[in-house]
Amino acid sequence: MIDRRILTCAALLAGWTVAARAETYAAGQEQTQPAVRESEPAVRTTYVLGPDDQIIIQAVDVPDISSKPQRLDPNGDLKLPMVGRVHAGGLTLEQLEAELIKRLKVYIQEPDVAVSVAEFHSQPVSVIGAVKTPGVHQLEGRKTLVEMLSLVGGVGPDAGPTVRITRGLDAGAIPLPEAKVDSNAAFSTVEIDLKSLLNGTSPEKNIVIRRHDVISVPPAEVVYVVGEVAKSGPVALSGGQSITVMEAVSSTGGVLRTAATNHARILRRVDGDQKRTEVAVDLKQIMQGKADDVSLAPGDILIVPDSGGKRAATRAIEAAIQAGVMVGTYGLLR
Repeated sequence: MIDRRILTCAALLAGWTVAARAETYAAGQEQTQPAVRESEPAVRTTYVLGPDDQIIIQAVDVPDISSKPQRLDPNGDLKLPMVGRVHAGGLTLEQLEAELIKRLKVYIQEPDVAVSVAEFHSQPVSVIGAVKTPGVHQLEGRKTLVEMLSLVGGVGPDAGPTVRITRGLDAGAIPLPEAKVDSNAAFSTVEIDLKSLLNGTSPEKNIVIRRHDVISVPPAEVVYVVGEVAKSGPVALSGGQSITVMEAVSSTGGVLRTAATNHARILRRVDGDQKRTEVAVDLKQIMQGKADDVSLAPGDILIVPDSGGKRAATRAIEAAIQAGVMVGTYGLLR
């Protein structure tokens, strides 16, 4: 009679051997699996391949095409060993995988294929204007307008109140009711309020961007403040299309002591003409709250003149101070 303890040990040993073989087999299977770069699910299901895109194909037991960069030709075709010519343009990564598996079944019983994008080249989108990094950027899967603006670093401090999208009608019209088609029926354009888009109050305006779209963020309109202010120059109307005289002056650091605040004036262009009309502004009365503030229109020039008497007095005081310093210094040296 065989000892039960011997049978028990034999059974345990057999079980360990089977488990060890199973682990070894699984490890071997893992080693034969292609080391495919992980792609975002959105890229795999939505990115449509096109000319000049570069892909990596990982195919188990097919070394002739596995792990080698493959670039789509200008027609969107791939020419692969064993498989032949494949029209990959217009296919997603999953659709191309299915097509390759179908063709490889002639040689392999159960082909294992994975495709990833190494370089994106076929889905350019131009982002121009008042953004941090303007230029041509490649769509990598589904991207919305806000996502594209984020990819370029967001809008700049000189951005205007709107963002404009231009799309060729061969890609379909922009799906917004306010979108317009040009007179040649070639492009669809729309202007979207930037503030409501970015703060999320108009989510329906956050449309999906398509290849060859042009996203433009026009710079803000400006007014100019010159004369006796702390910092002369342009003042951007980033918050809208208007600014008041007091707001403009405050943006420049305020008026100087030598300013003739009761003789300020606005030079305003009339009907797009180069000639300007003059509008008198009593800045002193406005600053004292005795007169209503005045709105400035885009392109206006606010001039704050100097007071001759004040300037002369200021120069005399400065000269006296300078002379006093010199006398004091001379006295110390004696």
